[in-house]
Amino acid sequence: MSTAASFSDPRPSPVGSWVLAARPKTLSAASVPVLVGSACAFALEGFRWGPALAALAGALLLQIGANFANDVYDYEKGADTAERLGPTRAVQAGLITPSAMKRGMYVVFALSLLIGAYLTAVAGPIILAIGLVSIVSAIAYTGGPYPLGYNGLGDLFVFVFFGLVAVCGSVFVQAGEVPPLALWCSLPVGALATAILVVNNLRDFEQDAKAGKRTLAVRFSPKTVIYEYWLLLALAYAVPLFLATSSAGGRFVLLPLLTLPLARRLMRAVATERGRELNARLAGTAKLLLLFGLLFALGIVLDRLQLLSAAGTRPPS
Repeated sequence: MSTAASFSDPRPSPVGSWVLAARPKTLSAASVPVLVGSACAFALEGFRWGPALAALAGALLLQIGANFANDVYDYEKGADTAERLGPTRAVQAGLITPSAMKRGMYVVFALSLLIGAYLTAVAGPIILAIGLVSIVSAIAYTGGPYPLGYNGLGDLFVFVFFGLVAVCGSVFVQAGEVPPLALWCSLPVGALATAILVVNNLRDFEQDAKAGKRTLAVRFSPKTVIYEYWLLLALAYAVPLFLATSSAGGRFVLLPLLTLPLARRLMRAVATERGRELNARLAGTAKLLLLFGLLFALGIVLDRLQLLSAAGTRPPS
């Protein structure tokens, strides 16, 4: 079914259609882990501009490629229909053909491999292996014979790849090691990125059930994933508190607590709203991830600078 007539706004241009498919509002999930990882590298006196920027470019390309894959495979599996409650999807809306979307996906992933080649030269073959696994997993999230997102594994996928892998990988390509600080800092990033998915799955609960997409909301209940959302946000805020009371961090690492009012509003809204109302909460959770990540990275850097100042040492260039 063509949905061109359903648009209240003019039909996007070809370039605009690809920008729509890239889902710019989701890209904080790719940029924040690199930002936090780079702050951890700075704390180790291992920050390097070249690998940091390459890691950011690679992460953004992987996220865009995953978005393209989700767009086309959700359409082919019947999860994206005219009843969709979320933002417009390019293939389902007839803006981009499935074959063109797949070609775009392959091009974006190929570009990410070029970035990966540079990072492999900098940090070793483990980076190439991580990149290949990330690409395969991004496609397998909605594609292939056992799509992760259709079998209740999407939350774990997001937590691992947008938290642990992205943050620790960003530290490794710059500093050549993964310290405990990086592991701790990956937890709130992964938790908040997963919280975005939770809101998405809560919103699409009924449509996913019809399409056979067995997210956690479908497997268990919407109430279960509301609790999951609360626990993920609680984990995110527990980590700065832990770091501030341990030898791993100082007081500036508590800066993310400034976002607590936004988090409280989101927790209340997610518990009571359904359907299209949750689109605003989806955007709000992405905003929370961005603000939390910016403040978290700033806090890590300021704590390191304070420590260097106290020791009378110049900061790394």
